[in-house]
Amino acid sequence: VQLQASGGGLVQPGGSLRLSCRASGIVLNFGDMGWYRQAPGQQRELVAVITVGGATQYADSLQGRFTIARDATKKEVSLQMARLRPEDTAVYYCYADLDYQEYWGQGTLVTVSS
Repeated sequence: VQLQASGGGLVQPGGSLRLSCRASGIVLNFGDMGWYRQAPGQQRELVAVITVGGATQYADSLQGRFTIARDATKKEVSLQMARLRPEDTAVYYCYADLDYQEYWGQGTLVTVSS
């Protein structure tokens, strides 16, 4: 199983961006999927997680600006980011618990700047 993330880029403050992450390969047991981010000089932090049943959890600091979703195959997770701020600038990593193992995507850079 591999995770492939996409959707990062440069966006102005107040703008929106959507990240996607898809698991390739055969998966028999599905667990949580989610996103972490790591800003320059900072530790990696949890952004959002979604369970196989669709329950979601977000970092308190996001204040409702981000939405995590998972598709019907349970192999793709997305992160819709709105009202982006410069402090959201980071490398965003998707992760997944699949077949009782933890997988990480390669990271996608999100830069919020005017």
